[in-house]
Amino acid sequence: MEREMIEVVRDRFSLADKNKYFIQGYLPKECRLEVYLDQKRQDNFVLTKEKNLSTVEIELPENLGAYKKILVFICKDGKRYRWFSGKAADIQRKKNMPQYYIDYLDIDFQKKICVVSGWAVYHSPLNIYVTDSRGNKLECKIEQVNRRDVQEQFHEWDVGKFTGFLAEIPFEQEKSIRIVFEGGKCRTIRNISLQKSKIAGGQVRGYYNKGLQYIRTYGIAGFMKKLVKKIEAQKNRPYSYEKWLAQNQLSEAELDAQRRKRFSYAPLISIVIPLYNTPISYLDELLASIIGQTYGNFQLCLADGSDNEKIEEFIKKSYGKESRIRYKRLEKNDGISENTNRAIEMASGDFIMFSDHDDTLAPNALFEIVNTINENPGTDVVYTDEDKVTMDGGHYYEPHFKPDFNLDMLRSNNYICHIFTVKREIVNKAGMLRKEYDGAQDYDFILRCCEQAKNIQHVPKILYHWRNHPASTAGNPESKMYAFEAGRKALEAHYERMGIQAEVEMTPLLGRYRTRYAISGHPVVSIIIPNKDHIEDLDKCLKSIYEKTTYDNYEIILVENNSEKKETFAYYEKVKERYGNIQVLTWKREFNYAAINNFAVTYAKGEYLLFLNNDVELISEKWIEEMLGICQREDVGAVGAKLYYPDDTVQHAGVVIGLGGVAGHIFCGFAREEYGYFARLVSVQDYSAVTAACMMTKRKLFQNLEGFDEGFQVAFNDVDYCMKVRQAEKLVVFTPYAELYHYESKSRGREETEAQKKRFAGEVQRFEEKWPDILEKGDPFYNKNLTLKRGDCSLRKRNE
Repeated sequence: MEREMIEVVRDRFSLADKNKYFIQGYLPKECRLEVYLDQKRQDNFVLTKEKNLSTVEIELPENLGAYKKILVFICKDGKRYRWFSGKAADIQRKKNMPQYYIDYLDIDFQKKICVVSGWAVYHSPLNIYVTDSRGNKLECKIEQVNRRDVQEQFHEWDVGKFTGFLAEIPFEQEKSIRIVFEGGKCRTIRNISLQKSKIAGGQVRGYYNKGLQYIRTYGIAGFMKKLVKKIEAQKNRPYSYEKWLAQNQLSEAELDAQRRKRFSYAPLISIVIPLYNTPISYLDELLASIIGQTYGNFQLCLADGSDNEKIEEFIKKSYGKESRIRYKRLEKNDGISENTNRAIEMASGDFIMFSDHDDTLAPNALFEIVNTINENPGTDVVYTDEDKVTMDGGHYYEPHFKPDFNLDMLRSNNYICHIFTVKREIVNKAGMLRKEYDGAQDYDFILRCCEQAKNIQHVPKILYHWRNHPASTAGNPESKMYAFEAGRKALEAHYERMGIQAEVEMTPLLGRYRTRYAISGHPVVSIIIPNKDHIEDLDKCLKSIYEKTTYDNYEIILVENNSEKKETFAYYEKVKERYGNIQVLTWKREFNYAAINNFAVTYAKGEYLLFLNNDVELISEKWIEEMLGICQREDVGAVGAKLYYPDDTVQHAGVVIGLGGVAGHIFCGFAREEYGYFARLVSVQDYSAVTAACMMTKRKLFQNLEGFDEGFQVAFNDVDYCMKVRQAEKLVVFTPYAELYHYESKSRGREETEAQKKRFAGEVQRFEEKWPDILEKGDPFYNKNLTLKRGDCSLRKRNE
């Protein structure tokens, strides 16, 4: 039995029934449970098994205090394993008490502030406050946060939307503080030590207790195996962002060199920021980060719609002598779009740059933007990478290393976000921000600007720090549901302007959109499937097509390739009789995937070609409609699907050039339900290539590009074709909404001969000689800061 499969994740009381206790965690697929109170076996429990977490609901007796322990065992293969062990007295103390969880704790000893976030629930109204160790209440700011995940976890009770909290707790001489969760006459208290030695000691005790629990459950042998795996995981762990930041920060000497740099073109950058009751500390950090830029030809345009004079007084007192700052107090607060427009009206720069009022810039942000403008004459738009920063500004995390301009990703979500800088002429063409899209006004504006722009540049550097707090979508996306609906409408308006018939839907992942393109006409799609024996796989493939496909105007071309079994040829005759739209061609020369498919295309009747392996099985019924709707676009040359191994892990979700050597599948091996890096696994987007295990392209384009290069007999022929598509200035699009199982490379017999190895090495060399630029410069739909050694979008080490 896999030891990793037996682990408890959480345990708690039900809010609806005071005697019902939930234990959730991972269980083996085939097992049964035994529940004990001391030595007495209990039958009053219910086990609910789901794909991920399983839940055990135990009905506890009123006299729980009469027992010492609650034990839950897994029984499998004649053996019994302890899954859960809890002291009855400890569990009894939690009964009918407020429940909480701390998921973020940060103590800044320099600024003397403690930041705590988490959630708390109870079956009656809950009050959260902070005291010192003597019980005296402390003044602090506690904000409520919408936590959908908590609502889902406590499904048995309506806990309300705002179960989350974020507290900023200032301290002076206190050695500890207490967070109190009070519901009626019941209180749960969390002690937080403010002494560094005790904090470290608490971490050590935590590791010790965890290790001890593991030994009790699995024994010394199991613990040692776990320890070895931990050590291996530590060796192979992804590069941490903290370490990456430390090794990639510019030195003072480098920053000074930037300050001395003189560009041949030094545009005036107007930074426009709408203000509204901005916390002074945040505003001060933002302004300091702007004033400290290594490129100095900028103006800062501040439009203040606040309902008090605090900001105005602060600006005059602290920055009154700074000539590059333009400040205007607005007569009224007209909302973020109109307030931003007032700031744009103040601007006289060649380029307009946007920033939120509580974030910060890297010191080289403007320098890098202007440097890119100089290196790429005629630039209309520049955007950069970004990360998030905690409320206290002390911790940077979640870096978003973006691809170069990716139209279909932009149509899936506003991945550009920060920093967005646009030429004034483009703003004049696109128009100002629109109030009807408040909440997604930046998305609407970016879409309109990109429609007008001919030259969009991306700076692959973290130049913007997005502050995470409950009022921002960075910290709490569900706090602004109206914003996501506004984003959907903005995307619909974009399609209307572009003359594209499409419907836009919000997805369960907030901020992500799905586009359903209308299909023009009723074109024939030719599905081309090479085959050598393996009729069981082929039969599974064909049955799934005929049983599930909802699009009705297609033909199937089977290309017989040197089969050796009589049953195969009998099967061909059988399917031709069974299905009226199948033809079987015979390829008589040696196996050459490129040549076989080129041969089949000459017999195809379809306006669109769909290359398909014989070892795939359909999942999505509307797979053809999904791919065809995208492929019919004038700017698209090829469309790829999302493929899974039989164990529901990802086999294909796009190809990155340079990954693993020449080209590799990104996110290969990820679980089917995972979102991937910034939800790339569940977003339609452009890639440099997709696999021809399931790929659609226009027949006319295929012929114009002279089909697959037959010099790639087995490997890289599909990637090479996609490179030709990109060279023809057409897009290669991946869609996660056309899903299939792929049983992997059964289309031909497996060989490991010296001849095969030599052939593969030759194909590698051929690809490298044919496409040296992208291998040298890097895949534009990836990011140079992400590793090429693994497909999980982890960070690239400095010496890699």
